[in-house]
Amino acid sequence: MNFEAALINVALLWLLTTPHEFAHAWVATKLGDDTPRRDGRVTLNPLAHVDWIGTVLLPAVTSLVGAGFLGWGKPVSTNPSKLRGGLNGMALVALAGPASNVVFAVVLAAVSVAMANVNPAVARFTAQGTRLSLYLALFNMIPVPPLDGSKLLLAARIPVEIYSMVARYGFLLLILMMAYTQVGYTLSAWSVEATRAMLGWFRPSGVL
Repeated sequence: MNFEAALINVALLWLLTTPHEFAHAWVATKLGDDTPRRDGRVTLNPLAHVDWIGTVLLPAVTSLVGAGFLGWGKPVSTNPSKLRGGLNGMALVALAGPASNVVFAVVLAAVSVAMANVNPAVARFTAQGTRLSLYLALFNMIPVPPLDGSKLLLAARIPVEIYSMVARYGFLLLILMMAYTQVGYTLSAWSVEATRAMLGWFRPSGVL
């Protein structure tokens, strides 16, 4: 029950969901859908993208009890009929979020290595941000609504009736999955290994 670690996780999640949701909104706008702009989502203001349950409450609880890490930002609404490419365009919008997390993870890893001998506290914080950003990219690719990976099912032309049925229980499925399976621990392990690899990209040769 590490309250400090849980608080840091929540703060980092809020920080990382901002570019994630902005990426969804920006790509949707570029593909011709003005819905995100009308909803005020094409912005880097963190308050525009917070979901008080998904960004604050559940991340804090799952961090405290050690059940992996469950969290998300406020979903960006899109209209597939306005997107160029229809459901394929929706898939691009969905992939934009996790892709932004990977890009941001690279930036944070570079900052962490650069600050290692200057400010170790900042280096640790950005290294943790790298790990969490990669975790979010992986977590959001789980094909369960409302996560981004589920939109790929629609692009693969899964019957809408089946998708809607799963979506009704999506939150419950995610909570059960993270609490009673090894999914959370597996994603954590993968994100840790990927973080080590990224940090290694920016370390001078011969430095551990």
